[in-house]
Amino acid sequence: MKDVLLVEDHVELAELMTAFLQKEGCSVHHVTSGEEAIDYLQGQQVKVLLLDIMLPGMDGFAVCRAVRERGNVPILILSARGEKADKLTGFGLGADDYMEKPIDPEVLAVKVKALIQRTYDKEAADCLLLSGGITIDKNARKVFLDREPVELNVKEYELLLLLAENAGRTLHKDFLFNQIWGADSFSENQTLTVHIKMLRTKIEEDPKKPQRILTVWGVGYRYEKI
Repeated sequence: MKDVLLVEDHVELAELMTAFLQKEGCSVHHVTSGEEAIDYLQGQQVKVLLLDIMLPGMDGFAVCRAVRERGNVPILILSARGEKADKLTGFGLGADDYMEKPIDPEVLAVKVKALIQRTYDKEAADCLLLSGGITIDKNARKVFLDREPVELNVKEYELLLLLAENAGRTLHKDFLFNQIWGADSFSENQTLTVHIKMLRTKIEEDPKKPQRILTVWGVGYRYEKI
């Protein structure tokens, strides 16, 4: 995956920006038209799209619209058009930032790095849930206890995730059952009790005296961070 896709028809300017970004540690792929950008993005992923507005053929606004309809890659518009209306159009189409030409390469590099860090740090945070010594990788659907993998079946994983995402809150047993097995499930309510017991054997130091998954008698269960 390249860090940056640069869409700029002014070759000399593109070479200058590419050289500076590469010096700052960013990998760059350069194209000179909107059509080339769309074709590239159909088969490749990038972390940031640097997009000129005044392009031959498909202009930058059309590219911005098409890219945003397909995904959430950060878009930084680079344009000699600094009118308020152009900026509002760009932001309205989903651009994350807007720089007027002439471009200061140092400022550009800072903005690119900030977009990458903000976007990918958030994605990492979204896919990892840290709770009471438990790490849940939601993308990989894996669970770790003190960095050691915990083998869970599908329902055990879904139950633990639901409890951990609501840490500190008591969840009614009927709510838990309906969320994991479905209100129309033919499974018995005792199924929930069995899965709680199995979870405790896998993530509690003493399953008979649980500290993470607590029973709230007559109501349901609560996950506590320890």
